[in-house]
Amino acid sequence: MTETRDKKTALLMLSGGLDSTVASYLAAEEYDVLLAMSFDYGQRARRRELAASYGIASGMGIEHRTVFLPFFREFTSGPLTDVAQTLPTPKTADLDQPDLAQESANHVWVPNRNGIFIAIGAAWAEKLKADVLVVGFNAEEARTFPDNSADFVSKQNQALQYSTANGVQVIAPTLAWTKEQIVSAAKERDLPLELAWSCYDGGDQVCGECESCKRFDRAIDAADARAWYQDRRKRLKR
Repeated sequence: MTETRDKKTALLMLSGGLDSTVASYLAAEEYDVLLAMSFDYGQRARRRELAASYGIASGMGIEHRTVFLPFFREFTSGPLTDVAQTLPTPKTADLDQPDLAQESANHVWVPNRNGIFIAIGAAWAEKLKADVLVVGFNAEEARTFPDNSADFVSKQNQALQYSTANGVQVIAPTLAWTKEQIVSAAKERDLPLELAWSCYDGGDQVCGECESCKRFDRAIDAADARAWYQDRRKRLKR
């Protein structure tokens, strides 16, 4: 008798930030999650990102694995991996100015980062017989980071039909959303955003000045989620 599954299965690509956290919870509503995977590629926020990823996966009752990619330092020269360089600190108003937003994005660009992550994740997904690979992309950052876009996901899925035996597919539950919509979904479901780390830097506290921080803070206010978020943070500190 052939065994049947009630749900398809998923592997989560978990960075510990806003988008991947919400995408992971949304995917868990529809899929049986087999593993959450994070990457240490020498990024300056790796300590905080990996701690956040582990905490989020643990809260979901999902096994977490970190993959170490030290070779990234050989072809990456920006401030995300070189702490001697200064992170760009755009004004919130700059985020909606195409030229200024692109300039900020160019400073923190890491060559083929998401492509490499997906290739590794898809290999693990095939090993685990997972149907989908879940990523936390969004429409807002896709304007300046093309590897967050719907076209990128589509092209990756075409390639994975050839490179994985079981045709693993990438899904991005937040792909069409802005950061505000992602925060709204988190607030509606009361998700643990207090565990997430949405900052390019890796200090004891978020810097509040980098592009990632600015987008997160703007989204919290736009979604009228400040009081809810602060309450969750207070509960975490108790």
